[in-house]
Amino acid sequence: MFSLQTMFGKGDKFYGLLEASAEAARESAKAMHELVTQTDRTPIMAAFSTARAREKALHGQIGEELVNTFVTALDREDIEALNSALYKIPKTIEKFAERYVIVAERLQGIDFGQRAALLERSAEVVVAMIGQLRQGLKIDPVKKLRDQLQALESEADRLLLDPYRTLYAEGTDPLRAILAKDLFELVEKAVDKCRDVGNVVYSIVLKNS
Repeated sequence: MFSLQTMFGKGDKFYGLLEASAEAARESAKAMHELVTQTDRTPIMAAFSTARAREKALHGQIGEELVNTFVTALDREDIEALNSALYKIPKTIEKFAERYVIVAERLQGIDFGQRAALLERSAEVVVAMIGQLRQGLKIDPVKKLRDQLQALESEADRLLLDPYRTLYAEGTDPLRAILAKDLFELVEKAVDKCRDVGNVVYSIVLKNS
């Protein structure tokens, strides 16, 4: 049985790059939570830009390291799958932010804070799961973290349905309901992307244990 350290060889850089990518995703989730709960959005949008630029650079760097490194940490397709899955979290969050700042005034009174907090918690679990790769092939802690992500995703699904009855029952502004629905679905999709990362990590640990 190979340990992750053996499989990475001297490639601690892959640990660091993947962890930095997960951290950038968490920064995006944190910025989104602040975006929907604070009134001054200018510095928050700057934080989005910084986290997104960082994620893009890390995504490209991991791809370059895969090309230039003869012995890779894991199977190349597993590293690529993690890199791709991590990249999609801030990408989805960025879509939410771009749309939210345009329509926020029209959506006053609609609470996105609870959902944003749930996404931030999901991103924190992702950081913890990626960090587990340094700890070796221990299934139990990774499974517990994956179960947390599954529970958070189920909660996100429930929250996705909750506001629709009220929004459509009001019936006074159909466009407001449509805009809110679009944003709610983007939050839920971002949580799904966190779950996808968790599933990739879990499958890697299972395969190599």
